[in-house]
Amino acid sequence: MQFLNTHQRYGLISALLHWLTALVVYGMFALGLWMVTLSYYDGWYHQGPELHKSIGILLMMGLVVRVIWRLLSPPPKPLKSYSPLTRAGATLGHLALYLMLFSIVISGYLISTADGKPISVFGWFDVPATFADAAVQADLAGSVHLWLAWTVVILSVLHGLMAFKHDFIDKDDTLNRMLGKSSSDYGAQK
Repeated sequence: MQFLNTHQRYGLISALLHWLTALVVYGMFALGLWMVTLSYYDGWYHQGPELHKSIGILLMMGLVVRVIWRLLSPPPKPLKSYSPLTRAGATLGHLALYLMLFSIVISGYLISTADGKPISVFGWFDVPATFADAAVQADLAGSVHLWLAWTVVILSVLHGLMAFKHDFIDKDDTLNRMLGKSSSDYGAQK
């Protein structure tokens, strides 16, 4: 597998960024759901949120890297077999996922800094608070964070189902391209 994307398939770096983002997002979703069930006397009551915040800041940095990488190494061109509706749906779906992911990490940042304190990322560095209006900011950002998290999970499941639909029903190379594989059909689909 090559490092850069080509017109026909994704490269190793794009694939790794894609799958790492997916793993982190689902892990963070599970951690967030678990955290809200903890009681004040649970040992993880303070540790869980600190872990969630640190990973969230790293996810934000990863998303920025991912967008920069997408500009440096553009994704493959859509397959010619795609209908205009499929092309539009894929474009809008990817755009929605990126916008929601950025909105989730920004709302998480606003929740975490509502008290005016910086976020310590695993003790390596601090991310300063820029806005602080504890009551209003934390409540509004918390609602946005929760609803966007659920929306991203649902949308990403649909994204995955569409990849399987392309593979098993349409029998095209959409899923193979993300896995960096080629098929005997590439010559016919160029």
